Amino acid sequence: MVVKKTAAKKPVVRKGTEKQLRGLEKKIGKVPKFFKELTVNDPGMYDLVIKMEDHIWSDGKLTKKTKKLIAIAIAASLRDQHAVRAQLMGAANLGCTKAEVEEALRVAFLLAGMPAYVYGKAQLDEVMKK
Repeated sequence: MVVKKTAAKKPVVRKGTEKQLRGLEKKIGKVPKFFKELTVNDPGMYDLVIKMEDHIWSDGKLTKKTKKLIAIAIAASLRDQHAVRAQLMGAANLGCTKAEVEEALRVAFLLAGMPAYVYGKAQLDEVMKK
C-alpha cells in the first residue's frame, strides 16, 4: 500500500487578521486576494500597510468621505478597474452619494481627460445603480 503525503495547505489568511480584513473591506470595499495572502506570505509588510492605511484614512483636516472622493478620482484617472470598484463600494459605506462621486469624476476629467471621466462614470453607474 502506497501512502501519499500531501503537503499541508498554507492558510490564505493569517489567523487573527480576519476581523481586521472585514473592517478594511467596510472602509475600502473588496480587499484583493493578494493582500489577504500577504497576511501569511509577508506579515511584516501586511502590518506596515495596515498601519499606513489607518493613518491615511483617519479623520484629520479632510474627512474620510472627502478622501474617498479623491481616491475615486485618482483610481479613475489611472483607469484601474479594481481600484475604482473597490473605492466605489467603500464610498457607499461612507455615505457618498452618486452626485458627489460624479462631481469628483468631473475634477478627474478636468485634470486627467475625458477617458478618466468616462471610465469612472461607467464603473459608478454599474456599482451605484440608482
